[in-house]
Amino acid sequence: MRRTVTSRVVQRDTVGAHDSTRSRTGTFAALQVPNFRLFLGGQVVSLCGTWMQMIALGWLVLSLGASGTELGLVTAAQFLPVLLFGAYGGLIADRSDSRRLLICTQVSLAALAALLGILDLTGVARLWMVAALAAAIGLITAVDNPTRQSFVQEMVGAEHLPNAVTLNSVTVNAARVVGPAIAGLVISLIGTSGCFLLNAASFAAVVLALRRMDAGALVPSKPVARAPGQVRSGLAYAMRTTGLRVPLIMMAVVGALAYEFQVVLPLVARETFDGSAATYSLFTGAMGAGAVVGGLFVARRRSVGIAALALASGLFGVVLLLAAAAPTLALEVVALVLVGAASVAFIATGNATVQLSSAPEMRGRVMALWSVAFLGSTPVGGPIAGWVAQTFGARAGLVLAGAAAVAGAFYALASLRKAADRATAAVASEQAQTCQVVPAGSVPNVPNVSDGPDGPDGPDEPAARPALGVGSAGRPGAAGQVPAAGRSATALQDV
Repeated sequence: MRRTVTSRVVQRDTVGAHDSTRSRTGTFAALQVPNFRLFLGGQVVSLCGTWMQMIALGWLVLSLGASGTELGLVTAAQFLPVLLFGAYGGLIADRSDSRRLLICTQVSLAALAALLGILDLTGVARLWMVAALAAAIGLITAVDNPTRQSFVQEMVGAEHLPNAVTLNSVTVNAARVVGPAIAGLVISLIGTSGCFLLNAASFAAVVLALRRMDAGALVPSKPVARAPGQVRSGLAYAMRTTGLRVPLIMMAVVGALAYEFQVVLPLVARETFDGSAATYSLFTGAMGAGAVVGGLFVARRRSVGIAALALASGLFGVVLLLAAAAPTLALEVVALVLVGAASVAFIATGNATVQLSSAPEMRGRVMALWSVAFLGSTPVGGPIAGWVAQTFGARAGLVLAGAAAVAGAFYALASLRKAADRATAAVASEQAQTCQVVPAGSVPNVPNVSDGPDGPDGPDEPAARPALGVGSAGRPGAAGQVPAAGRSATALQDV
């Protein structure tokens, strides 16, 4: 009986609050929402352009004579603003109309892509210029990411959120197949500048979709009024909420060291397999194909929570190590298909877990912290991955990635074990308080309650403790931390 009571208490702990929450809707359930269909349609076009720019940016940097470490530094420049200003970007998202703010960020990103294309096309691009424009893109991304992620729930609501997050990841990775293929063709025919210019044009699809939406069908959160200390309060809220703290710490580690594919894969293509931009595009496309298949599977069958995230992280690490050991180009491509499938499972599981564990008025700031952990960790992880791959060989970059993902899985499992220990201690404390020892003769004429209907030793255990502070559906109430409502250029969209 102790095991039964303990398991019930563990289920109430915020670490496992969503572990048993499974999607019972169809694979494409979120597409029932017209606004989300419009949004996803615009994303399909824009994401192909984003992937084209990702391929072109890495190849442009290498064609300017940069080393692996310098490639990592340019990548870091793109994500440093997310690290420095991501929390403020989330606060802007909480204070603003999400749809209007997204239109502004898309127009700004299009202008920066066009400028990068013009500099490349005219032959005046230098490494410092590319790094500066990458940093400017990162500054806009610091606002765009949390706004876009919060906007998904405004379109579909909490019921379809996990499905919508996964379908968005599937779209990102479908574009990973198409975008690099187009990029390889455009680079061979025109040059990298063509990819930047086409990406600039692709943002028009998202802007058009946003403008055509039925604003009345959206369910926006109430904008947060200006007040001092709001960034600090968002960080404190995330750190004291176990269902947020564990995924954020996992993503900070895995995002910094395992998701540096834009640094590692160009080096693997050029140095390990003596390839070209087409080889790099092949690798990226293989990951995308795997992610599409894996994402469709996850959209229908996955569960969210720390246990599911630990499993996804462990599988991600194992297939990364397989990719690091692949001896031939063909086997590398096969391994990267598996990497893509495991990658989207980890991202989608973590994203949905964090969103569903966030209070509506905190969601922008919480998702900004998710972006900081995923994108903002790149200024640290990008140079590290580039240095490791340059010093020990390109395969070492994949080994580093796999080890980080496995470490994240062990951290999540340790968190679950700690939660179980706390639950056991809580049960033992409750039993000690319930079973009071009364000295013999101190209370005369009191019947022997141990001789009741349960036998001379009484019941095996006290009844399970009531769910203190827990509202409907087993989630904490006002004093709790899990309300119901409820990352690479890839990362610019796929978080």
